[in-house]
Order: sequence, then C-alpha cells, then structure tokens
Amino acid sequence: MTALGAIEPGDLAPSATTPAGAAAHDRAPGEGGEAPASTPQAPVPSAPEPKRRGPGRNLPAAIGVGATLLTVLAVCLFVVPPAFIALAGVALVLGSYEAVRALDAGGLRVPMVPVLVGALGMVVSTAVYGAEGLVVAAAVAVCVILLWRVVESSGLLAVRDAAAGVFTLAWVPFLGCFALLLHAEEHGSMLVLLALVVPIANDTGGYIAGVLFGAHPMAPSISPKKSWEGFVGSLVMGTAAAVVILAFGLSAPWWIGLVLGPVLVVISTCGDLAESLLKRDLGIKDMGSLLPGHGGVLDRLDSILLSAPATFLLLELLLP
Repeated sequence: MTALGAIEPGDLAPSATTPAGAAAHDRAPGEGGEAPASTPQAPVPSAPEPKRRGPGRNLPAAIGVGATLLTVLAVCLFVVPPAFIALAGVALVLGSYEAVRALDAGGLRVPMVPVLVGALGMVVSTAVYGAEGLVVAAAVAVCVILLWRVVESSGLLAVRDAAAGVFTLAWVPFLGCFALLLHAEEHGSMLVLLALVVPIANDTGGYIAGVLFGAHPMAPSISPKKSWEGFVGSLVMGTAAAVVILAFGLSAPWWIGLVLGPVLVVISTCGDLAESLLKRDLGIKDMGSLLPGHGGVLDRLDSILLSAPATFLLLELLLP
C-alpha cells in the first residue's frame, strides 16, 4: 500500500479541481487519453478557374481566304478593270443580304427583295451615270421599300421595318458605291486600292500590335479585343500604306498620306466598332459565315464602307 505523501509519478491523475485543458496540455500527443482537439483552420480559397474563351478564329483559313480575296481584287483592278464593277456588285448585294438577315434576327422584318434589287440598281446606275445615277437610284429604292412595307402591313411596326430597310440601303450599297466613283476617276484602280488597302493595313497592324503589346482595352463593352496599343499599330501601318500608295502609285505629295492615312484609320476603326456594337445589340457574333476565318462578307466590308466615301471626299479636297 502506497504511503500517503509518497505518490508515484505514474499514479498522478488530474483531480476534479484540475482544469481538463491543463491536464490535456501536459500530456504529449499519443500518450493516452483523447487526442487534442484540432485547431480550426481557415478555409483555403480555391484557385480561380481560368476564363473559358470561345473558339477563336481559324487563322490558317483566314490567311488563305484573305490571300485569295486580295488576288481576285488585284486581277479585277489591274488586269481586267471592268470586272471590278461586277465584283463590287456581288459584294454589295451579298453584304445587303447579310444585313437583312442580321436585322431579322433582331426582330426587324426588312423587305428582302426591294433591298437586294435596290442595291443592284444602285451599283448599275453608279457605274453608268456616276454620282447622279447613285442619288436617283437610292431615292427610287427608298420609295419602293416604303411602299412595299406599307402594303404588307401598317402601323408603327411597318414604319420601324421600313426605316431598317432604308438604313440597310444607306449603310451597304450607298456607301459602297463610292468605290465605283473612285474607280471611274483617273488612276481609278490605284484610288480604289488606296481606299481598300488602308483599312486592311489598319486591321493587320492593329492585330499584330494588339497580340504583342495589347494591355489597355479601347472599348471593352463593345469590342473587348481592341486595345489602344493595337490602335497605335493601326495608325503606323495604315499611314505607311497611304504614304506608299500616294507617293509611288499616284505620284502625289507624300505628305498627303500623312494626312489621309490617320483619318482613314480613325474612320475605319469607327466603322469596325459600329458594326461590333450592332452585332452585340442583335446578339450575333458574325454577320454571316460565307468566308471561313472572317465571318461574312459584311464583316470584311465594315471598314471599307466608310473609308471609300472618306477617301473620295478627302482626295477632292487635297488633290488639285
């Protein structure tokens, strides 16, 4: 029997007055008794999932289609110049068709037949009678669209649809026919090349600079991929293209390119952003799917439709 006061260390046990936490603290983990309660850990935040991007452009297809279009354009401008009128007519009619289909996706019933016939009539009238023919054909087409839609139905919906049809005519064939007015001028093929190459250089320079240096979005709510760094690349390449064509192709003062180039780059960028805003409002990605890697015909014409009339008007002011 163990004597009082000679308690062995192994007989030591926590008394009722000893705090349970103290006894548990004195025992090493795993030496009997209950395991110490684990300290609650703060939840570890999970790594954010990478943003999923939609399928990008098919770059090889885009390059192949772009090279083919440029080859066809060069042949029509410099080998068989009259063929450019047919090429412009096909492009503007297809662009008008895509615009009508896109507006239809947004709930607008634009009359297809008068729009397409009006677009073709504007091309033919411009090629034969020049600017006067374009104005007369556009006025006739607008009247036909208004009468066509009113005969089909009446009320505010008819007015809205007719206005959308007039917008389509003004946007695609009317603006596009300025390329035909340029083609009818002296050195018309080079003038058309100027109006087309600067927007192409604008897109190319913007794409390269945007991929390499793009960090500051220009209009994220409209076109998230466009950046200010890409816009600088567009300015440099677009202005260089204008200077080269004017100085070597048209024997014009080189400084005109320094004026015309930036203006066309800004106008082309605005045209591209305007179409992007329209597509966003309509809930579509591309205006069509005829050109792999590019979308539709109208997706390639969006910048040119504004650069052609701008080139025509600026050259009237800058060139004697």
